[in-house]
Amino acid sequence: QAQLVESGGRKVQPGDSLRISCAAYERPYSSHFMSWFRQAPGKEREFVAGIRWGTGLTYYSDDVKGRFTISRAKAEKTVDLQMDRLKPDDTAVYYCALNYNGLSYTSRDFDVWGQGTQVTVSS
Repeated sequence: QAQLVESGGRKVQPGDSLRISCAAYERPYSSHFMSWFRQAPGKEREFVAGIRWGTGLTYYSDDVKGRFTISRAKAEKTVDLQMDRLKPDDTAVYYCALNYNGLSYTSRDFDVWGQGTQVTVSS
């Protein structure tokens, strides 16, 4: 089974930028869908951004569209999330996830999860 490991989370100030990364131990297939979810204290896990491994097509939640950019590097087997103009409401644990069956915005559809990386936006 594929394994995913996130890195790069830390505390930043409002308005700052941060890039977090997800490394896959096995190369995803072209049909797979890689995503970032986040979960803030007391809230449900929510979809943030996703990318089709084969085509590179990207998808975003309304909350982050225009501020966040998801990308993948096939050779390195990584998926990054570039986060710009960060807000305190972006504070959460960010999880990388893999869906073997393609596009989905629902966490229960995803087959493999990383351990999460904490992003805190605070002055």
